[in-house]
Formats: sequence, structure tokens, C-alpha cells
Amino acid sequence: MADIFEKLVKDGGPIGQHMKRAHGYFAFPKLEGELGSRMFFRGKERIVWSLNNYLGLANHPETRKADTLAAEKWGMGYPMGARMMSGNSVYHEELEKVLSGFVQREDAMLLNFGYQGIMSCIDALVNRRDIIVYDAECHACIVDGIRMHLGYSYTFKHNDIEDCEKQLQRAVKMAEKTGGGILLITEGVYGMSGDQGKLKEIVALKEKYEFRILIDDAHGFGAMGPTGAGTDEEQGCQAGIDLYFSTFVKSMGSIGAFIAGPKDVLSYLRYNTRSQIFAKSLPMIIVEGMLKRMEMLKTMPELREKLWKVTNALQSGLRERGFDLGKTNTMVTPVYMKGDVPEATAMVLDLRENYNIFCSIVVYPVIPKGQIIYRLIPTAAHTEEDINLTLKAFTETKAKLDAGAYKVAEIPDMAEAM
Repeated sequence: MADIFEKLVKDGGPIGQHMKRAHGYFAFPKLEGELGSRMFFRGKERIVWSLNNYLGLANHPETRKADTLAAEKWGMGYPMGARMMSGNSVYHEELEKVLSGFVQREDAMLLNFGYQGIMSCIDALVNRRDIIVYDAECHACIVDGIRMHLGYSYTFKHNDIEDCEKQLQRAVKMAEKTGGGILLITEGVYGMSGDQGKLKEIVALKEKYEFRILIDDAHGFGAMGPTGAGTDEEQGCQAGIDLYFSTFVKSMGSIGAFIAGPKDVLSYLRYNTRSQIFAKSLPMIIVEGMLKRMEMLKTMPELREKLWKVTNALQSGLRERGFDLGKTNTMVTPVYMKGDVPEATAMVLDLRENYNIFCSIVVYPVIPKGQIIYRLIPTAAHTEEDINLTLKAFTETKAKLDAGAYKVAEIPDMAEAM
């Protein structure tokens, strides 16, 4: 009989196999100082493109003030207990009303965390007779939620409406046998590739098939659409999206999440979403802070305008210099290059140490071998100087990559250097 610990320690997993060399630098780095477009890494100031802080609210003076006042008023503990038992308040209910009104739904429910929240919502929405259809590039939280599902599920190729319809047809046949219904799950903005989900085209399929739609719009809420109400507002199909989910982490600079939709469905979720029934409710600091953030989102369009000014300048600058940004049509800015894992890490080392640019890197096994993705997240806090220095750095390091300057035998051992 094998020792389960022995196998864990032996290989470390697909990403963890590199932990000894990467920890603290390429993985689990420590950014220090005030949150913003420039922070400190290993004692040096870097231009940071790795913070999900689209509107710059994480460290905005008004949100800092609101968070501080809430902390002084309530402390970190209030309220204690789950919402159902002892953790409810008029402030939680007020925030739910504000959120539901903003995304134009009948009702909304707060969730403690985005990842566990959507997993638990999926679990509550479907039973073993129901069928799930979902996009192949859905976030890990959705995939993990579907893993909990005891019934059938079908995957369609990313943003491929023809394949989506094919999987819906399979789901319809299976639902006729099981007596269940169909839930289709997709995303508003895909956080890796930056392209929008084809929400409008999926909604149109409702004319031919009977199913419900749940979208994860973590990256779209606050940034997409004329008012920032999300990607379904951007595409003009809010009425066709049955359930709308988003986190407070990307545009709001906070923590937590919410799901919005029909009042009767939300009432059911309140009493059947296990991660909320059996976990402490959001602290009042978060709730009051979010009320302030929602007020700013609705009354300060200049925040969203600045985000898009930075986004357009960064993306157009990269494209003009010949960089491949894939199909992104949102703020998420992936820069696609060719190379192996050691090359990618050597390039990151050069960017950070010699150009003072800090951005996230995605390599195998997350994406196929031979590919590198540098994932840049523009925010309203970035400046024109930040953009120009970054464009210069990418131009020069890409030339080095193409010339083979980063060819190394293995990942640099940064753990020893720290």
C-alpha cells in the first residue's frame, strides 16, 4: 500500500515540480509597499501589471477612508456567524439591493468568496438528473463546481457556437431520458485570453432549445458596458442571461462576490447554497466598503474612462510593435510568444531585474509546450510613463528572445539567490 504523502512529496505536481527553484520569485513573489502601478519587489521599485485592480479602487483615497471608518465602527468580527443564523444585517441586504439594481436583476445574494461561491451555487442549482453544458475555457472554479455535479456534463470548444449548439443537442437528448433540465455556463470575459464570451449568440440559441444560462463575469463587472454593469450590458443581452455572477476582486478592489437573477431562484439559493449556510458572512468592513465602491462606480465614470485610455494605449502600442495579443477585446492583455519554460523564466528575470517590469507569466502545463503568455492587467492607476517604459522593455526583451539570448538549460534557481 502506498503512502499518500510520499507520492505528493516525490513529484510536487505539474506546477509544484519547479517549486524549489521558483518559490519566492516566479511563484509566490512578495510585492510590497502601497498598492498601485508601482510597488517594491526585492527592494526595488517595479511597474506592476499583475494586480486585478481595474478601476484603481483598491487603494483609492475614498475607498481607503470608507474601509478605515468601517473598521473603526465595526471591527473585523462583526457580524459573527453565517447569514442564515446570526450574520445578517440591514447593510448586507442594502448592498444586495444596490447590486441587483445595478445589473438589472430582481434580486442578488452576497457570497463570501468568488471561487467557493460559484462552486456552491452550481451545486445548488443542479441535481443528478440535470445536464450542464459549458465552455472549454471556463475558469477553474467553474470546472471544480462541475466536478461536484453527479449528472452529465458536456463541454463545447471555446466560443464555438456551432459546437455549443451540438452539445446542447446532446444535452437535450440526455435530459429527455433523465427528466432533468439544462444549465449552460460561460464567462463574460475570459481572464487568460481576454476575449468576451459570445453571450448574444448563446442567448439566441434559446429560441431553439430550452435551457438556462449562468455567466461568470468576474472580469467584466465594473469595467464592461456603458455603465460598467458587465459584459452582457456591453453586448445588449442582459434580459437573456438568467443568472449573473461576479466577484468584488477585479474592478472593486475588495473581496467577496455576488450572484443575481430571478427573485424566486435567489430565495432558493439563500437556503440551499452550502458555502454560505455553513460559513461566516462577509464582515461589515467589506460590506460598507463595497457600498462606497458601488457609489463611486455609479457616479465616477472617469475611473472606467481612465482604465480604457490606459488599455487602448498599451494594447495599440504592443500591436504596433508587432506583438501578438490574440483575440482580446477587453482589458486583459495577453502577449503571446514562442519559447520553453526555462527561456520564459530567463526573460522574466531580465524584465524584472533590468527593466523593473513585473508581470505574470503563463507556461506549460497551463498552456501547450513551446508557448509563453505574458499576461498584463492595465488599471486606471497606470500612467503614460508606465506604458512607455513597458513598451520599450518588451520590444528589447522580445528581440533578445528571438536571438536566443535566453536559451538556458533549466529554470534559474532564484530560491538560492534570495
